[in-house]
Amino acid sequence: PNLQNIPIRTERGKEIRKAFIPSHPDGVILSADYSQIELRIMAHLSCDAHLINAFRNGEDVHAMTAAKIFGINLDEVTSDQRRIAKTANFGIMYGISAFGLSQRLHIGRAEAKKIIEDYFANFPAISSYIEDTLASAREFGYVETVFGRRRYLPEINARNATARALAERTAINAPIQGTSADIIKMAMINVDRRISEAGLQSRMVLQIHDELVFDAVREEVDVLQQIVKEEMENVIELSVPLTVECNYGNNWLEAH
Repeated sequence: PNLQNIPIRTERGKEIRKAFIPSHPDGVILSADYSQIELRIMAHLSCDAHLINAFRNGEDVHAMTAAKIFGINLDEVTSDQRRIAKTANFGIMYGISAFGLSQRLHIGRAEAKKIIEDYFANFPAISSYIEDTLASAREFGYVETVFGRRRYLPEINARNATARALAERTAINAPIQGTSADIIKMAMINVDRRISEAGLQSRMVLQIHDELVFDAVREEVDVLQQIVKEEMENVIELSVPLTVECNYGNNWLEAH
């Protein structure tokens, strides 16, 4: 099966992840995961001051977003408000509609529409980024990642509303998700080179979304973590820092 489809939150998924074990005697599975990479890329592309400052200062971005949307102080944000803001943060990147947000949050469409309106009112740079990206896509027929890789959108000016809406959502998301994909691929190349140069027995064995998985020798864990963090966090210099979380254990479940 496609390993990225093995769920992490279900009991069955957890049991399956336990089955992935190191090949070395007394070895470990090490997982290195980019933290909120797509949100960080959106902050960089949109030049939104609120998001940029939150990431630079190590703040809880979803709590900050909730405070802005609901017009309250940061210390007044409830867990439910943070959940709504988190859904909005990720939904906006995928061009989510009021209907889509209402479905995800199990709320009325009017309430979801107000959340989106309040989001853009408080994050005008993101609203401008989306408008500018759509205008460029309609003019040139494609969008680009930070590295210049293009995604062509032949349906962006289609008469068919459904096809056009899908192309518009893709136009908003592709530069973000595409840049994330570019970054982790470049990181993989750099990490692999560093592992070879250091003469390590540990090996990179898997990439899943924003995560790299390593079949590691226990004695090499410290140096491996240092190499992985250095290379993954320094692939590109954005307006916000890229951060990587490393964990390891006796199997894939323990490493995550």
